[in-house]
Amino acid sequence: MQNIVKLWFTGMIRGSPERNIFLLDSPMSKSFGAMSVAQLSALIQAGAADPTEVAEAIFESIANYADKAVFTTLLESRAMAEARASSRRLREGRSLGLLDGIPIAWKDLFDIEGLPTTAGSVVLAKEMPAKRDAAVVALLRQAGMVAVGRTNMSEFAFSGLGINPHYGTPVNPRGADLPRIPGGSSSGAGVVVAAGLVPVAMGTDTGGSVRIPAAFNGIVGYKATRGRHAMAGVYPLAKSLDSLGPLCRNVRDAVWIDAAMRGLTAPDVATRPLQGLELIVPENVVFDGAEAGVVAAFEAALERLQKAGAHVARTVIPAFDEIFDLMTKYGPLVTAEAFALHRERLAGPDADSMDHRVVMRTRLGSKTTLPDYLAILEARSRLIADVERLVGDRLLAFPTVAHVAPPIGPLEQDDELFFATNNKTLRNTALGNFLDWCGVSIPCGSGEAGMPVGLLLSATAHRDEALLGIALAAEPVIRDDFA
Repeated sequence: MQNIVKLWFTGMIRGSPERNIFLLDSPMSKSFGAMSVAQLSALIQAGAADPTEVAEAIFESIANYADKAVFTTLLESRAMAEARASSRRLREGRSLGLLDGIPIAWKDLFDIEGLPTTAGSVVLAKEMPAKRDAAVVALLRQAGMVAVGRTNMSEFAFSGLGINPHYGTPVNPRGADLPRIPGGSSSGAGVVVAAGLVPVAMGTDTGGSVRIPAAFNGIVGYKATRGRHAMAGVYPLAKSLDSLGPLCRNVRDAVWIDAAMRGLTAPDVATRPLQGLELIVPENVVFDGAEAGVVAAFEAALERLQKAGAHVARTVIPAFDEIFDLMTKYGPLVTAEAFALHRERLAGPDADSMDHRVVMRTRLGSKTTLPDYLAILEARSRLIADVERLVGDRLLAFPTVAHVAPPIGPLEQDDELFFATNNKTLRNTALGNFLDWCGVSIPCGSGEAGMPVGLLLSATAHRDEALLGIALAAEPVIRDDFA
């Protein structure tokens, strides 16, 4: 590693057919966590970096990182064993593929064999350890990935802000002025990638929990269509809304991870052209109360997409208003299902050991009766069908969140501000969960205080390949810091 290593490989970073040259000297080779999955894979597969060396450097970076609220559990013994096994395979010419030896962090909702799954809560720490890894954890282990640890999160995944009174709140590494929220509920997952500690982290998304921290931290977050990935061994919040997805440096990385999560040995998503791409920009709900800097960054990215050949139609989507009317009438679907999951816990002594804001919000679900719940489900089916007819094969584009990441302090001190900010933070992304969409949040610029802004591309259910293929081509156009 003393000499400059020249790595030639085709289409790994930008999905481009051109052959790229990367010159990596010894000091840069130690910044493994700050690389994309594709960059690190190129080093490992070429023999320029050993998985054991990579894992050791990752844990050294974590140990030296000042914010200790990012992880709830480190898996150093397991990770080093997995890294050594990867190293042996590669030396013997038995690579498992592109992800062999790549470190990954897991949100504290995924079962890890031998450990209780605590879901960002102290009340689950006394539960029995998991007998086996969650299904997707096992799949990525079979692909050769190295499990580094479990990341912090909003307790029971029930907040879009990422504040956690038990394990601490991870601080957004993009904030240069004062401590700002990381976004939730996959808070630690967003921070570990943005801070350059690991190349990829896995999150869950029930109302925006992958896309929100991706937007706030200036990285890419992909929420799959519900049911695309196996949910066995993932602690639920609301099963009719829960989905999975990675937080990573670029769309190419998300494509690779998605393939492995489905048990594929190679990605099956092809880049799709921007020329002739039809985008819908909703005129209602998603821009209500949006910060000027967010709107400016979004509109600038949209203009770049149009110059690249995309066609934009701005229109009202009536279903958006109907969804919020349903919530007002019957209560949110997520709250009803969360209450059903936690009702016994809320009635016992465990409630005293939970975040009081999570308790307050979950108890609101008791107001949704069974007839109310069935009415929500019936209306949901109708609205999904209505929107699919309206949207067709087009994609939707709007800001992932209408504001940049706000400061932590006031939100911790003021419950009224907490709930108001949480509702606004979740608003745009939660529409996609209710309508069963897939979505990718891509950094598109900056807003107030230089904080990142995300542009959300969404497609109707089960159009993940089309969404990801277009996102591969759109990413270098959308973001002005793409590398």
